[in-house]
Amino acid sequence: MDDLLSEFDLRPQPTAERPLLGLTILVVEDSRYASEAIRLMSLRSGARLRRADCLGSAERHLNVYAPTVAIVDLGLPDGSGLDLIQSMAENRTTGQVILGTSGAEREEAERQVMHAGADGFIAKPVSSIAAFQAAILTHLPETLHPKGPREATVTGVDPDPLALREDLSHAMDLLALDAPPVSYLKRFLIGLARGIKDTALEAMALGMKDTLAPPDRAALRKLLSGRIQAMPEGV
Repeated sequence: MDDLLSEFDLRPQPTAERPLLGLTILVVEDSRYASEAIRLMSLRSGARLRRADCLGSAERHLNVYAPTVAIVDLGLPDGSGLDLIQSMAENRTTGQVILGTSGAEREEAERQVMHAGADGFIAKPVSSIAAFQAAILTHLPETLHPKGPREATVTGVDPDPLALREDLSHAMDLLALDAPPVSYLKRFLIGLARGIKDTALEAMALGMKDTLAPPDRAALRKLLSGRIQAMPEGV
């Protein structure tokens, strides 16, 4: 406990403009688009961000350092983020904040992350920088809050379109497999569709069955290919 307090004392003090200054956030997220959004909001808030795109990468990060805040997506390519949340909750550093996040099945996802031992849940997409900051500050001790009033930044962020192209291409690659991981792909696409407000993609993802029939796979490939082709040149 004393070591942790000493560590906090050495960190830069949060300010009204940068209320998360001095924090290290680990985001465990396979979507490059969602990760880029969190990176931009962390940067605007003063926090340092590290990213892991799967459970294996997250475990390697955690073997080296203890982040102040961990934001863990539930649908990961090598397993469930719930397992990581439970493991972190059982071995957490004093004062560490653990948050689950998901863009699919939000009410059930929130129930699951809280049962696994998380402090809170962030539904994707995050509506604004202020909402992102509040989701973290709510669970931090008062000593890590900025002093005095602060103006809430209610605007969002605009992730790099290259990150979106990478996510769409990733989904296309998964569809090209002989046996696509349908359950994982469905959650991935629902979260991505909601993040970019693509109602057609969201509807198709929500309607995915456990086994993709050839016509359904072809229709999904066509939609994803069309989204990639519609992106501006150079993206």
